[in-house]
Amino acid sequence: MPTRILIVGAGAIGAFFGSRLATVPQVLISALCRSNYNAVKKGGFKITSPQFGDYVFKPEFTFCNPDEAQQESQEKQLRWDYLLVATKVLPEVSDVSRLLEGLIDDKTSIVLVQNGLGIEKPYRARFPGTTILSAVTIASAVQNEPGTITHNRWTRLSIGPYLPDSTLNQENPESSRDTTRTKAFVDLLEAGGITDAIPYAAASLQLLRWHKLAINAAINASSVLSGGCGNAALADDPELAIHLLGVMNEVLATGAKVLGYESFPFQELKLATPEQVLASVRKNTSGSRPSMWWDWAEGRPMEVEAILGEPVRVAREIGVEMGRTQSLYALLRMAQEKRDGGREGKGRL
Repeated sequence: MPTRILIVGAGAIGAFFGSRLATVPQVLISALCRSNYNAVKKGGFKITSPQFGDYVFKPEFTFCNPDEAQQESQEKQLRWDYLLVATKVLPEVSDVSRLLEGLIDDKTSIVLVQNGLGIEKPYRARFPGTTILSAVTIASAVQNEPGTITHNRWTRLSIGPYLPDSTLNQENPESSRDTTRTKAFVDLLEAGGITDAIPYAAASLQLLRWHKLAINAAINASSVLSGGCGNAALADDPELAIHLLGVMNEVLATGAKVLGYESFPFQELKLATPEQVLASVRKNTSGSRPSMWWDWAEGRPMEVEAILGEPVRVAREIGVEMGRTQSLYALLRMAQEKRDGGREGKGRL
């Protein structure tokens, strides 16, 4: 029997990883699309990559909405081994977990390739018996036009089971099913040429999520609030560099406390310190800007809650105030509301 994977949210990241998985023998990839449905249905995804070259990936099935995916899955008796969710996390707009209803059985695992904190909670609440794999990626890809994907650099994806309240000081062992399905998905990625797919234990994966969150919270929000300053320009400015370091250090220190660590274990996990992150960002002279800036500029909802609001709320639950991050959250939340025609003072803090 083939391994079937459905990409839910087939934008740049979902399509890129789906295209690599599609090169593996006996792996069949389908896509649940939105705005790019017509282009993908007609010609598939056109991928350009400095590492993998130019190629076309045509999904086995291309669905235009969840109802069609559920109906065809039932009619054709399709069983999904993995549902790879790569949508933006916008809890104030919609609950994406509901899109998976009718697509899950006892062999299905949910793979969340998304930014932000607490992204797994809606899926765990809706599907309590399903294996959830939480993934963090630094792959850079954009969809220049519907169905046309440019992979710029990096392919790293870190993945591990999601276990609620998993901390260093709390025994919460992963089941053999969690471990097996994590390894099986990593094996598929490696077979598709993603050689830096790395499995992690549940607690370590959440540390990686806080690490990625620190970078996103600092750079994404600051790009918007600075009027569209690019990544390298942010890191090059002396005052902004101090600000970025302050935000990253605050987020990382909070993440360590939440997960039961005395300090953030950079060496243990072989992760870059904030200073090393900025040094790397300064080398990126392409003028690139983070995705949040483009969402802002094009009038789309931004991942304000997942990247800024949720860590502030989680910190308050343990009696910690995140002054720098809370300021970014309050300002960006209100800026988005005013951009979209909302009234001053409306919203949740």
